[in-house]
Amino acid sequence: MKMPLGFLRRRLQAWLFQRLKASDTLVLTQRNVYILPTRPGWMLGITLLVLLVASINYQLNLGYLLTFLLAGCAVVGMHVCHANLRGLTLHLDAPVPVHAHEAVQLDIRLVSEKRSERLGIGLGVLHEDGSPASLAWTDVPAQASCTVRVAWEAPGRGLHRLPALTAQTLFPLGTFRVWTVWRTAAEVLVYPAPEDHPPALPPGEPIPGGHGAARARSTGEFDGVRAYQRGDPMKSVVWKRAAQAFASGRDDLVSRDTLSSERVQLWLDHSRCGGAGLEGRLQRLTAWVLMADRLGLSYGLRLPGREIAPEQGLAHRNRCLEALALC
Repeated sequence: MKMPLGFLRRRLQAWLFQRLKASDTLVLTQRNVYILPTRPGWMLGITLLVLLVASINYQLNLGYLLTFLLAGCAVVGMHVCHANLRGLTLHLDAPVPVHAHEAVQLDIRLVSEKRSERLGIGLGVLHEDGSPASLAWTDVPAQASCTVRVAWEAPGRGLHRLPALTAQTLFPLGTFRVWTVWRTAAEVLVYPAPEDHPPALPPGEPIPGGHGAARARSTGEFDGVRAYQRGDPMKSVVWKRAAQAFASGRDDLVSRDTLSSERVQLWLDHSRCGGAGLEGRLQRLTAWVLMADRLGLSYGLRLPGREIAPEQGLAHRNRCLEALALC
């Protein structure tokens, strides 16, 4: 019996997603907010029906009073629950790229213009199999905003469309569930996961017209850096390495070897990196890109059908990782 119900739930969810307009900002109105009784709500309804029948059968005036008092509270709770979600504005911030097997952090900003506080608002990611979403709960201050962070595990590297989100509330009595379905338009870039224990960086390739060759030390350091010597200019010090050394209690300093960098270029080549299969090679290249960036080296990337010239810096690192993700 579970299979037909699950299949029907997935088909209904897919049909609903196709009708929704994709947007990174959603204003909740009566047209996109839904309400149904919860299990305690259905139990309350059955209880009220039994009380009403008993009061009619035995002509109990206090029974009538209790029945209609509880029914009135349930009706008021239904309107309060619906108004608790209606009127909210949801805005999704652009997600930050992550590596494969890492959770994508989705920051959702809730904006309320209501003069009273909105309590018990839950947000979460809708699963494709129709299973219940894991919700993060928050309260939205009156005429203010707050941010809720939910996590989603991407299926793998590449450019992925974000899944649908949901917002719901059970406030104040828990007898009614008010919810909405939000189909976002944003996409997230997922880089390949870096290799756990990558080999040393490859040796540099001689620049045409240059002399000598570079080599990779067994520690994974490309021969574009050397130990700091008295008199080296401060701008040649690899400060990222210095910060890591200071954090570990050492005072080692390294400088960029300008003579070596003038003779050779560091190329990270897909066809020469080794690794098992396409994914293994991409993981190794990802680890090398991160390693070269930490060392402050200038490096280039060669992929099938694409070549990125040697450079350094955060923008260059992100450009290389994006190329690896979309390879």
